[in-house]
Amino acid sequence: MAETIFSKIIRREVPAKIVYEDELSLAFHDVSPQAPVHVLVIPKKPIVSLDAATEEDLQLLGHLQWVICQVARNLNIHETGYRVVTNCGADGGQSVYHIHYHLLGGRTLAWPPG
Repeated sequence: MAETIFSKIIRREVPAKIVYEDELSLAFHDVSPQAPVHVLVIPKKPIVSLDAATEEDLQLLGHLQWVICQVARNLNIHETGYRVVTNCGADGGQSVYHIHYHLLGGRTLAWPPG
């Protein structure tokens, strides 16, 4: 997997406003927010995209879902609602090739999203 900005954030070579961290994952505010709350949740293990995940990654993917819920609670958007999005590939809008989940909330979100 090629080096990404997320790898540099994990290593603290690039600053980020971190809201959660454990041994497997990191969550930080998006530098170009699309909602009042826009946090990215990433694994520390480099995985290109959801499509590239393997059976070996099942527990990690479940852990990331749990982290998303914890971050939503910590940021007080769990009661009013939030959206979780992951983009896969160029047509899916993926721009950083390290799997990441967008946690969006803090306002009413329209549908369809794009």
